[in-house]
Amino acid sequence: MALDYLPILILILIASVFAAIAIILPSVLGPRNPNKMKQEPIESGMIPFSGAWRRFPVQYYMVAMLFIIFDVEVIFFYPWAVILGQLKLFGLIEMAIFVGILLVGFFYVWKKGAFEWD
Repeated sequence: MALDYLPILILILIASVFAAIAIILPSVLGPRNPNKMKQEPIESGMIPFSGAWRRFPVQYYMVAMLFIIFDVEVIFFYPWAVILGQLKLFGLIEMAIFVGILLVGFFYVWKKGAFEWD
């Protein structure tokens, strides 16, 4: 039974060694010529004229989190669509319940005003 997991262990070991080499080798072999200009933080090719610690509105994070939540939920449609022919009416009803739950959550968030940028 444990022998079945040997290829996965080998893959993890090879990936870990490759990642370690990719991280360590450039720092060992790469040139080191630090100066003041290279240490400056550069944004889009321009030297920043203000501090990097700006406050973002909470709505920005709310929309980002809601986008991730609803985007991840849409990923569940692909496997369902692949085997829809095998699931028949049961699969259609289950997905209708799933979409209904998603819509309830979406309308709740919309009603609470999470998408408003006042």
